Amino acid sequence: MSFFIVDDDVDDRNLFIEAVKEVDATIECITANNGEQALALLADPGTSLPDFIFLDLRMPRIDGKKCLIELKKNEKLKHIPVVIFTTSRDVEESKELKEIGAFHFISKPNDPEEIYYLISFVLDEHWSVSNANDSQKSI
Repeated sequence: MSFFIVDDDVDDRNLFIEAVKEVDATIECITANNGEQALALLADPGTSLPDFIFLDLRMPRIDGKKCLIELKKNEKLKHIPVVIFTTSRDVEESKELKEIGAFHFISKPNDPEEIYYLISFVLDEHWSVSNANDSQKSI
């Protein structure tokens, strides 16, 4: 399993990676500093596609919203769950991002313990959705 973490704040990226490794040390973490770099890496045929993309909203060059729009337009990438991981707590913005195709909208917590629980929640929910879809396909 792999996570792609797109955030311009190196401290936030490192904190997130530490929390991921606490949840499951086998999860590979790939990072990008902004949406432009993320889209370029994902377009590279040598890059393995991640299982999840965690995307900050407020970044230079291509921000999170524009990046999400581009991800959802791309046939190769649109199936990857994108979790918006940001300091924003704007409810209307979160609704808009979900309509665009975000899997979840999570406000960045200040406590590393909270990040651990959020990652666990996202993983559990993803597998529940996948298992439900798998069971529907087999009927």
